[in-house]
Amino acid sequence: MQFGVELTPRSEVPRWLVYATPVFTILAALAVSSVALLALDVAPLEAYRVLFVQTLTTEFGIRETLVEAVPLILAGLAVYLPLKAGLWNVGAEGQLVLGAVASTWVGLNVSLPAVFLLPLMFLAATVVGAIWAGVPAILKAKWDINEIITTLLLTFVAADVMSYLVRGPMQSPTGNFPQTAILPAAAQLPILPGLDVHAGLVVALVAAVLVYLLMTRTRFGFEVTFVGSNDAAAEHAGMSKTRVYVLVLVIGGVLAAFAGVAEIAGNQARLRAAFEPGYGFTAIPIALLGRDNALNVVLAGLFFAVLFVGGDSLSILMGVPAALIEIIQALIILFLITAEFFKRYSVDISTDLRVRGVRADAVGEDH
Repeated sequence: MQFGVELTPRSEVPRWLVYATPVFTILAALAVSSVALLALDVAPLEAYRVLFVQTLTTEFGIRETLVEAVPLILAGLAVYLPLKAGLWNVGAEGQLVLGAVASTWVGLNVSLPAVFLLPLMFLAATVVGAIWAGVPAILKAKWDINEIITTLLLTFVAADVMSYLVRGPMQSPTGNFPQTAILPAAAQLPILPGLDVHAGLVVALVAAVLVYLLMTRTRFGFEVTFVGSNDAAAEHAGMSKTRVYVLVLVIGGVLAAFAGVAEIAGNQARLRAAFEPGYGFTAIPIALLGRDNALNVVLAGLFFAVLFVGGDSLSILMGVPAALIEIIQALIILFLITAEFFKRYSVDISTDLRVRGVRADAVGEDH
């Protein structure tokens, strides 16, 4: 018996496969993670009850999930938009860090009422994020230098810049720890009434809606999608690949910087030397999960926020190592890559049951 496998490029991805991919990815990752839970003598169903049900049915869990989701959504959008143009912004973490640095500096050194100070903090983050993402954008657009390498390397530079500033010019004069002073009340995001969540949630949701409208209702959004699917054809049609590359990465850098502002001004209230939350790297699977729609990025960000908040509960209540959440993230990326393969190709498996041999009558005929 012989098996044959034939791969046929899909001319069009079935709609059911588009919607099934995120669901399959998450379920497959959780199923494989159950093996690790069983190895730890932890019942997978009970662990997932704590991870998801308990987190989403308690006031504390919901509030913490929404707070955690704010920078994840913004960072996810920062990766999502360049991804639609065929680019990988793996430096969202560095852009986030510098957004936090710039906004903290403004918050500590400018004395204005909150109605003026908070927009000024976001403006400072906008400038820094745009510059930090603009450098690899220009290198990619003008000289085709790989944006994965440049955005990633600039992340390490951003971390070192922050470390120097927090241990030097921006260090709090009242302590010996590598951290800034606490932001004044005017530099902190207000709490939304009824939710007990800072106003960064509004910023994240508005950003998602604007990106959605940009991609679905504007000529530029059409150009981004066209360049991402076939950049040579887009240029032949008169579209500027350089313009698209620069703008998507610059806008992505601004969104990532906003995530840094939201985390500092809305959650931590001061900048510490250890401020490297990893949201910029988690943004990659978030963008991949929500790549078909900017609003899906919001759902993916909420899902990962549940993972983080529920993961803390798992560690405390059931003694599960926090590394399990990183395993789930890695598995989600692995299954996403697998799902992307099946979205690109249809797989046909054929079997040949014929038995090859010499028949007796054939042998007799030869003689």
